[in-house]
Amino acid sequence: MEILRGDNKFYIGEDENNPIAQITWKDKDEQTIIADHTYVADELRGQGIAGKLFNKLVAFAEQENKKIVPECSYVKAKFERSKELQHLLSEETS
Repeated sequence: MEILRGDNKFYIGEDENNPIAQITWKDKDEQTIIADHTYVADELRGQGIAGKLFNKLVAFAEQENKKIVPECSYVKAKFERSKELQHLLSEETS
């Protein structure tokens, strides 16, 4: 399954406006994004899709030299379990 880049999102599906899985963010400022939503359709659950979307977001943040504010509960949980990613966490909260 290919992960596509949309407008402030990474998603899976043929239609960006109606994806079957996505992770979205909004820009807080030049150096910070707010990860605000993760969604995976029921038929895709249990396949590690959300984790792949999260990894894509992390790679994007690293490439763009941005910090992440984890507003989404899934992204918060992933950061809590991934000590090696703490350098990407914004010190500010949303």
